[in-house]
Amino acid sequence: MSPLEIGGLTLFILVLLFGTFSILFGFPGTAIIFLDAALYGAFTGFEKIGLKILVTLLILSALAEIADFAVGMAGAVKFGASRKGFWAFGIGGIIGALCMSPFFLGLGLIVGTFLGGFAAMLTVELLARNRLKPTLRAAYGAILGRAAGICVKGFFALIMLIITLTSIYS
Repeated sequence: MSPLEIGGLTLFILVLLFGTFSILFGFPGTAIIFLDAALYGAFTGFEKIGLKILVTLLILSALAEIADFAVGMAGAVKFGASRKGFWAFGIGGIIGALCMSPFFLGLGLIVGTFLGGFAAMLTVELLARNRLKPTLRAAYGAILGRAAGICVKGFFALIMLIITLTSIYS
């Protein structure tokens, strides 16, 4: 292998790993993995990563995004959250992540996502219900749903990573 090929393969693997770990921070990591594999296939003439692999990765990526949303919504709804509360959790999570990102050596993104979402859902649900106990329960359910969604999406990303790397190195 030439140094240029080694550099390209190293960059490809680094982007795969970035896609896998970016799920923790709320990014669409499965889409990053799919796009990385598609670019690798295009640059190598679809020798090792062909159309079957790309279609499989596309389906897995779509299923991961749907499952992440569904599990997060189910967790929030099971504990009594409203639709407005669920959307407030998402928006509050983004704002919290942006505000907390400089802290804890960048790990403030994770903390900010959960704290911002919790605070936003708590505020919206409290304004709608005027009762604290069901509001806290709904916000707690949203946090559990989000954590479960991250785990499910991470599992899909791990499967995609294994499929991609085994198709390259086999």
